[in-house]
This record gives sequence, C-alpha cells and structure tokens, in this order.
Amino acid sequence: MSATRPSVWAPRPDRVELVVGDRRHAMERDEGDWWTASAELAPGTDYAFSLDGGEPRPDPRSPWQPHGIHGPSRIVDHGAFDWTDAGWQAPPLADAVIYEAHVGTFTPAGTFEAAIDRLEALAELGVTHLELLPVVEFSGDRGWGYDGVDLFAPHHAYGGPDGLRRLVDAAHARGLAVLIDVVYNHLGPAGNYLAEFGPYFSDKYSTPWGEAVNFDEAGSHEVRRFVVDNALTWMRDYHADGLRLDAMQAVFDMSAIHIGEEIVSATRALAEELGRRLVVTAESDLNDPRLVRSPERGGYGMDAAWADDVHHALHAALTGEVAGYYVDFTDADALPRALCDPYLYDGAYAPFRDRLHGRPADEDLAGHRFVACLQNHDQVGNRALGDRIGQLVSEGRARIGAALLLTSPYVPLLFAGEEWSASTPFRYFTDHADPELGRAISEGRRAEFAHFGWDPARVPDPQDPATFEASRIDWSERDREPHAGMLAWYRALIALRREQPELRDGDRAAVRVTGDSRGLLDVERGRVRVTANLGRTPVELDLPGRPRLAWPEKLASNGTARLPPDGVIVTVR
Repeated sequence: MSATRPSVWAPRPDRVELVVGDRRHAMERDEGDWWTASAELAPGTDYAFSLDGGEPRPDPRSPWQPHGIHGPSRIVDHGAFDWTDAGWQAPPLADAVIYEAHVGTFTPAGTFEAAIDRLEALAELGVTHLELLPVVEFSGDRGWGYDGVDLFAPHHAYGGPDGLRRLVDAAHARGLAVLIDVVYNHLGPAGNYLAEFGPYFSDKYSTPWGEAVNFDEAGSHEVRRFVVDNALTWMRDYHADGLRLDAMQAVFDMSAIHIGEEIVSATRALAEELGRRLVVTAESDLNDPRLVRSPERGGYGMDAAWADDVHHALHAALTGEVAGYYVDFTDADALPRALCDPYLYDGAYAPFRDRLHGRPADEDLAGHRFVACLQNHDQVGNRALGDRIGQLVSEGRARIGAALLLTSPYVPLLFAGEEWSASTPFRYFTDHADPELGRAISEGRRAEFAHFGWDPARVPDPQDPATFEASRIDWSERDREPHAGMLAWYRALIALRREQPELRDGDRAAVRVTGDSRGLLDVERGRVRVTANLGRTPVELDLPGRPRLAWPEKLASNGTARLPPDGVIVTVR
C-alpha cells in the first residue's frame, strides 16, 4: 500500500487539522463536508484530527487504536496480509452449528493469537461457525465489547488488525467460518467523540445504553454510509463470513429503506463480487419476522434472526425459574410449542411486558432462518452471578437441554464452554479508567437486577478485575468428569445432526412433540426421536428404534427402557 491522504467527514467544525506527532497540517473541505489532508502518511503512521484547534481526536474510521480509545489512530495497509484461504467457502446456515465466544475469556491470554490454539478443539467438536463477541476498540482492556467506540478498529488488547486476520485465516484452514458481532444501536460512554465531528446521534429516539444512532434525520446519509462501510470491512478486509447485528429493536430508522435492509443489500453485492457465501444474522426481542422476510415481501432479507423465546422456554422448563421474563414461559405447552415455533409470543398478551407482543413467524420460514440456544452471553452474563445452566440444574437436565437444542429445526448456537459444562461463570465486566463512570456502571448493574428478585449486594462489581478473571473458561476441565462426559454427549449430538438430513432440513411443520402429565416429553423428527423425563417418577418406555444416546447410560434393553427423572434417550429408527 502506498502512502494515503487521510480524510474525514466533519460537518460541525469550521476547521480541521491533521495531527501527526507535534505537527499539524491544514485540511481542505469539499461540498460534502469531507476534509482531506495534503500530507500523505505511510502505513504504521499514527495520526489524529484536531477540530477547531481542539485536542486531537481519533479518526472516526480509525483502522487501529494501538494506544486505546483516547490515543491516536494508526494507518493500516489492508492489502499487506498474506492470506492462505483462497477458495474458502463457508458452510450454509442450514448446516451450521454456531459457537459463540468472547475473545478475552476464551483463553488465559485472551487474544486472537491464543484463540488459534483452540480452533482444532472446535473443529473436533463439530461446530461450523465461530461467532466472536464484538472485537472493536472499547474502554480499557476488559469488556464485553458492546460499548465500543472505534467501530473499524480491532481491539488493541486482543491483538489488533493482524491478530484478527491471523485468527480468521487459521479458522478457515480448519474448516471453520467466522461471524463477527457488531453493534449499530449505540456507542460506548467513554472515548465517544463522533458527535464532535457530525450528527452521528439522534435525540428523537433513546436506547437503554446510550444515544441512538442517527439513521433517518439530517446528515444520516453519511452516518448510514459509515455503518454500511463498517459492516463490509469485516467481510472484505478481515475475511469474516458474516455478521450478527446486535439488538435491532434499538436500531431506529423510519427511512423507506431500513438500515438493516441496506446492510443486507450491500453484503449480497459483496458476496457476489468475492464469490463467497456471506450471511447477516440479527438479534431482536420484537419477535418480528420482517427481519428475515425478503424485501419483496416488506422485510429486511436477513439470513437468520435470534429466537429468544426458544431459549426462554427451554430455560424455564429445565430450571423452573419464574422471575423476570421467565414468567411468560411457565405454561406446560411453552416448551413443546417452542420446539416448533420460534415465536411463542406471536401477537399474544405477554404478562411480563403487560402488552401484546410479537407476530407469527410465517409458515414458509424454515427453521434455519432462526438461531436458538440453551445459553449465550446475554442469558448467562446478565444473571446476577453469571451462572451457567450446569450450575442451575442436574447433569441430566443439562443433557436434556443439549439434546432438545441440537435436534431442533433451528440453527443451534453454543456458548463457549457449554460443551463440557464449564464451571466458570460468565459475568459482566468493564475496565473504565474514569472512576465516576466506573462507579456509575457498578451501581447501575446492582440496581438492574432488582426486578429479577436477586440480591444486589451479591452482584459482582464489573470494575473489579477479579470479576473478569473469574469468567475465563478453564480448558483443563474438559479432561475430567463430569465435564468429559458432557463433552462426549455434545460431540455425539452434533455428529448425529450432521449425519441425519432431517435434523438439518429446517422443516418446522415436520416436528412432532407430545407430552403428558408425568412430565414426559417426546420429540420426533423423521427417524430421530428424543424422549426426556422432566417429571419426578421413573417412566417405562417402549423404544421406537435403536438407542443412539442415553442418560443415564445403559438404561435400555430388549426394546424397552426405564427412564428415571432427568433421564433422556435418543433413538434412531
């Protein structure tokens, strides 16, 4: 890459200067409020922008923040990396098993480079897609990443741009696709300088986490361009195979073409240009099928949407919890319905919300248009203690949850460590240098749990480094019982999903679910049948086929089985 002349969109200041070390260079403004420097900078050069003579600010499109959120940006040559993934093609979502991981807690080192050493284990497990929680520059060294402020810059503590490239390249070499979680509903509270440059935010809407991004008011054309370009850079410059868009219910846009649809359209064009399969998935708590409907039918055209109702129904049935939103999933038919329909609340009254909620998922929307899970970063990390399902239920019930998820018609998502029932929690952690901000975050976190009935005094302090350290998963557990047994269980279930076409056809209408007053749940998909005892007494069964998996082991003989409480058996005809 030859030297480049930095430019920046900044309609608000009257004067913009390029700052390189102690020198300032005047920049020239064009009719579109883009400022361009006359000075050319080579890759590796640190630079910043001064607005109206003020303190230097990072580039809103900074490709690297090696000194953190307040430091200068660094020029990056996106064409210099020596990729080895020519001809790579990601598997389709219909065949996918997604593995969600937080880079900082995934390994002791908490870096992109260190994660490479664990890719072989994921390939052996049978997952197809590694989904990374947000990797952009955020405040400090520790954080979930959802309060990022430099949206084009891979986090310095994780290893920066080339670290991410090495991870993606290595993943492709092992047959693993990579998805990246991106946040376009708000930015973090520290190091957020975008409003000084232009109208990046809107006061017409509000989000629970910060100012809403301006997608439909004056100046929004450049804000939309900023976001679409950001989405594309992960797939073009870092070879990611797709994106997961965070909390789309808080992406407010009254434009004729929603920003979600625009991102999908741009992604489709890039996929055609590159000759690669690229996907866009999205989270939303609205139960709105428009996310995955085609634009011709009034939708955004996304490849898949997260189905929180499936998680909630599974969790409530396995744990018996009724606090918070789980109160909406305590009916006996909640879990049987969720195994066929991703949106239990499809226009029905939801007691927790105290209103009508959702819309029916169209019958022609296949199951692989929805991502379901037993655990994820939100559902674990937003518990007071960050406890996983393995700490809440018996081993048998955890195995039941895995069996129901991995034989469901949806795209299954696992949360890192779930496959061996990791004993380590996943807690909410931050690393804000500003003590007032850190204190506000800690106090807000404790207050947030009051409506769930959890004791605020027991909520770990997000700012305490020990909260982060406790969340690092312990890979050595995989070789010890009961973790080794759970790992074998997940491997066998994923292998079964790969071997049996009916488990990947996404045919929701073909799922047959029955239950009875004893707590017996029976799920049939083609030749595969899962029978689980969620009741309190043993149940005698006539087996419909050959036992493939059972817990407890060896409970079947001569075509019959005595299924104890929390027992499960998977048969194949």
